[in-house]
Amino acid sequence: MTWALPAIAAVLLAFAAISGRIAGTAITAPIIFTAGGLVVGGTGVGLIEVETTAETVKLLAEITLALVLFSDASQVDLAELRAEISLPVRLLGIGLPLTIVAGFGAALVVLGELSWPEALLLAVVLAPTDAALGQAVVTLPVLPLPVRQGLNVESGLNDGICVPLFLIVLALAQTEAGAIGHGAAARLVGEQLGYGIAAGVGAGAIAAAVLSTANRHHTIDRAWAQIVPLTAAALAYTVAAPVGGSGFIAAFVGGLTFGAIRDRKEHDSAPAGLLEEAGDLFSAVTFIVFGAVLLGTALDQLSWAVCGYAVLSLTVVRMTPVALSLIGTHSRAPTVAFVGWFGPRGLATIVFVILILEEHRELPHQDLLLSTAVVTIGLSVIAHGLSAAPLARRYATWSHHTPHPEDPPTSETTD
Repeated sequence: MTWALPAIAAVLLAFAAISGRIAGTAITAPIIFTAGGLVVGGTGVGLIEVETTAETVKLLAEITLALVLFSDASQVDLAELRAEISLPVRLLGIGLPLTIVAGFGAALVVLGELSWPEALLLAVVLAPTDAALGQAVVTLPVLPLPVRQGLNVESGLNDGICVPLFLIVLALAQTEAGAIGHGAAARLVGEQLGYGIAAGVGAGAIAAAVLSTANRHHTIDRAWAQIVPLTAAALAYTVAAPVGGSGFIAAFVGGLTFGAIRDRKEHDSAPAGLLEEAGDLFSAVTFIVFGAVLLGTALDQLSWAVCGYAVLSLTVVRMTPVALSLIGTHSRAPTVAFVGWFGPRGLATIVFVILILEEHRELPHQDLLLSTAVVTIGLSVIAHGLSAAPLARRYATWSHHTPHPEDPPTSETTD
């Protein structure tokens, strides 16, 4: 750990120096952070030699995901979402379950060593998407709003949806491996869900009440108003964890509660910029650590099966369910392909990998499962990062300038 923090700081400073120049290009922040991690990590100059199971790595991952879950959930504008709800509802309600089923089937076929609970666990671990890996797709103004918002909402909410699924399937896999009993697994999952939801609702409601009341009475400083949601995320997580609840579920539910209760007009005068910036900073450090301590090890265990599953996960396993979920929307082929391709894997999967490592109840084929997940993330960082800006611009041009007289004017609900 002696040189780990200086090495991470050096990568962050190097990126800051060129961040304006690379904005909007095919070189994304996750690419640079992951590559920087590889350079300063064990496979490079060896400045970061943190064990993948070290408590510091776990703490970093947990803080990052908790901040991102709260931030994403708190920014869901229900009024705007109702106006453009078709695409995210289809992606989350149809596409996400089908993606897990497809990933499960592909794992059984391609990675034959995995038991069925391990195959299902891998499918759940790789189900969440991460909009940060293709930032141009959700920020480019010329893209159709329904597509931008649909992909952004999907990425923001599927992390929270997959957290309880992950906890359940991990307990199932451990039970199958004899690490814990059936009763213990059910009790563990029940406590994590129940206490997590209760802590999230309480923390979100308290924070929203504090912010709204203080704004109405003009008793809060603008700078401190930005600290309220950050504190709420910390409160939700730290209340849930000691009593056996899931801090991630608490953070996600807390964000939803905070966003639903707060007075949006008053809150807009004091945006939660600090929460977003803290999430971005911790995400950057997480990708550096990912490159330094996870990716290098996984690359040493490459096989045709691992590479094959990684490719399938980013293509067939993601794109086919998306295509099926869009049946009946009259979406044309470029829209279906664009939405299907931009399902990058990132932060949530990294955290799930670290949590599996931290369980200290090793699964029979844990190394194969985790190396496959890590390689898939690495491939996604490159493929989705490099393709985001050029494909987004190309799709935007097609969407705005290509006539489609064969379709009724109102039939393209996702373009």
